[in-house]
Amino acid sequence: MMSKKNTSEITIKVALDENRIPEEIHWSAQDGGVDNMPAKAMMLSMWDHKAKETLRIDLWTKEMPLDEMKQFFHQTLSAMATTFERATNDEKMSATMRDFCDYFAEKLEIKKE
Repeated sequence: MMSKKNTSEITIKVALDENRIPEEIHWSAQDGGVDNMPAKAMMLSMWDHKAKETLRIDLWTKEMPLDEMKQFFHQTLSAMATTFERATNDEKMSATMRDFCDYFAEKLEIKKE
């Protein structure tokens, strides 16, 4: 078990309506200077090394606009390509992933920033 000085905490709070649909999402990460920041969507993936599978939480609020959801997915996929390259040093597959991200943006008519 890690000692207290070697830990960092990230918290996510989700306010739900009567049907348990997310109305508000707020997150904090004090080490990153984030305190109770609102968000309209989130994707969290955790690797279960024993089961060799990904555990996921994907949430979005009722107020998440469709055009922003498309941008959110595009930016998430693009970030995954960068993370994949850093984690595996596989430049060829990372480039292929980026090509798909470009295709994704084109098909959804997302303007590149």
